[in-house]
Amino acid sequence: MSLLVNDRTEHLKFRYAVYMVIPFVLLLWTIKAVELATGISLAKLGILPRTLKGAIGIITGPLIHGDLFHLISNTLPILFLGVLLFYFYHRIALEIFVWIYLVTGFWTWLFARSAYHIGASGVVYGIAAFLFFSGILRKSRPLMTVSGIIIFLYGGLIYGVFPAMVEFDVSWESHLMGAIVGVLLAIVFRKAKIDFTQDILEEKAEDENEPDIFNHTGSTNDIEIRYEYKPRDPDKP
Repeated sequence: MSLLVNDRTEHLKFRYAVYMVIPFVLLLWTIKAVELATGISLAKLGILPRTLKGAIGIITGPLIHGDLFHLISNTLPILFLGVLLFYFYHRIALEIFVWIYLVTGFWTWLFARSAYHIGASGVVYGIAAFLFFSGILRKSRPLMTVSGIIIFLYGGLIYGVFPAMVEFDVSWESHLMGAIVGVLLAIVFRKAKIDFTQDILEEKAEDENEPDIFNHTGSTNDIEIRYEYKPRDPDKP
C-alpha cells in the first residue's frame, strides 16, 4: 500500500511541476507568435539599463526573444530546469522563480551596458545555479544527483557569463546576474523546507505509533477520573 501511495505522490509532484512550467513557456511562444503575425518587434520592451522607460523590461524583457532560434534555445532548458525546480523544491519553487526573475532583471537594469536586453536566459542561469549549489549545500543525495545532472548537461553555461566568450549581441550581463542570484538564493534558502511530502510522512509516522489502547487521565476536585478503552476480544463471549 505504501508503495502505491509513494508512486501516486511522485506522480502528483511531477504533474504539478509540469503544470507550473508549461504556462510560462506557452506565454513566451504566444508573444513570439504575435510578433511574427503582426510583423512588429517588441524588442524595445526589453531592459534598457538605468532609464525609466527601460525599467519596464524588468517584467517584460525575459518574455521577448530576438528570433525563433533564440526562443528555442531558452525553451528547452526552461522546461527541463523548471520541472526539476518545481519537482524537487515544490514548497519554495514559485518563490525562488519569482526572486530569480525579478532580481536578475533589476540587477541587469542597474549594471548592464546601455542596450536592450531581452530573453529568458538570465532566468535559465538563475535556476541552473540555484539547483547546482542548493544540492551541494543541502548534502542530500537526490539533490546532489540533480547538481551532477546540471554540471553534466549545462556545465558549458559558465562560459556565458564572460563577455569574451559570447557574441557581442548576447547579454552576458543577464547571464551573470542570474547566476549570482541563483547562488545567493541557494544560500539563503539552504535550510528551508522544500517538500510537502515530508509533512505527510511525519503524520503517517505519528499515526503508526499510536497504541491500540487509549488512556486519558485527568482530575477534578481531587477526584481522579480514568478513561480507558480496550478493543474487545472476539474469542470471548
